[in-house]
Amino acid sequence: MTTAKDVMKLIKDNDVKYADLRFTDPRGKWQHVTVDISTVDEDTFSEGIMFDGSSIAGWKAIHESDMQLMPDPESACIDPFYAETTLVLVCDTLEPLTGEPYNRDPRSIAKKAEGLVKSMGVGDTIYFGPEAEFFIFDDVKFAALPYNTGFKLDSVEFPTNSDTDYEGGNLKFAPMVKMADQMQIYKYCIQQVAQIYGKTVTFMPKPIYGDNGSGMHCHQSIWKDGKPIFAGNKYADLSDTALQYIGGILRHARAINAFTNPTTNSYKRLVPGFEAPVLLAYSVRNRSAGCRIPLASSPKGKRVEVRYPDPLANPYLAFAAMLMAGLDGIKNKLDPGPAIDKDLYDLPPAELKQIPTVCGSLREALGYLDKDRAFLKAGGVFDDDFIDTYIDLKMQEIIRFEHTPHPVEFEMYYSA
Repeated sequence: MTTAKDVMKLIKDNDVKYADLRFTDPRGKWQHVTVDISTVDEDTFSEGIMFDGSSIAGWKAIHESDMQLMPDPESACIDPFYAETTLVLVCDTLEPLTGEPYNRDPRSIAKKAEGLVKSMGVGDTIYFGPEAEFFIFDDVKFAALPYNTGFKLDSVEFPTNSDTDYEGGNLKFAPMVKMADQMQIYKYCIQQVAQIYGKTVTFMPKPIYGDNGSGMHCHQSIWKDGKPIFAGNKYADLSDTALQYIGGILRHARAINAFTNPTTNSYKRLVPGFEAPVLLAYSVRNRSAGCRIPLASSPKGKRVEVRYPDPLANPYLAFAAMLMAGLDGIKNKLDPGPAIDKDLYDLPPAELKQIPTVCGSLREALGYLDKDRAFLKAGGVFDDDFIDTYIDLKMQEIIRFEHTPHPVEFEMYYSA
């Protein structure tokens, strides 16, 4: 375990000049507070550093803006992209008057969800292994002005560029909160490396019409005393606990969508076809199911893969929401029903209608979250204040999107 003393040695050995304290806002964006290294000592890891939280969307009002960042020494590392030697410290956000975790801090919410696994006696570790996909472009232009709305993408790999002349020009699983930290690092590094090579990266789920979108399939399993509790002798060699976990994931999927698919663009990916996992069913191997049981050579590899999340999800909130749904399934011994091992996209229409689907829009997902929130509040992990604030924050995005004319509308209606 890394201690504050270890971090101070790291600072000295690397002649560090600055410390960059990083935390994640409700939308999933990494935020930075950079300080001179002279302000960091061993006490920093017990006393934290104060900052103004009023500038973070969905957080404090101006009259209650003082917040406390508490660095996690385990997260200490040197950022290779800074000109000056800079230490990165991932932080929890605390209420300064009480020292308690801030109820709207995504990382603190995820840590409470992790703790619930232990307090329920279900297990002692929850592992996540996300697969975050992305697009790389050579040139991106976009505008959202009243008299200039549209976008243009370019890549040397586009089929349309077969005759164009140019000049110059995956993750291992880990405990849930640590993996959420690593997901933020993963996205940050990909964006920085792309910039070095004169390119840009987007984690938008559906940047190109007609092309496959970017998903973030999330593998997850619970362990206890060094043993995988998802392994058993039921369907696909799963345990009753694993099947109940799946039952919770399926029951609460549409509320989960608000966190796993948190943008208006998310639902341009979640349409039938393009291998989009829109159907709320589970199956071994079947990639058209929203929940898949990957093949594993040993009980240690037994896990559940939830396939509908996308990489614009705030990893702390998305992972925590899926875990809370799964724990609700275990607590209430939810039956996921029979597995479906057929190709779900080749089912007869009558049979297909019997299978529920994920939400069709962010507005719909927020409606389900509003109605189906009790499972998230178990053990005080999420609370009504955060959920209401999150819904309000996301509704701002929906209203802006719905009120802005779309280029396709001009094509369809301009001359009508």
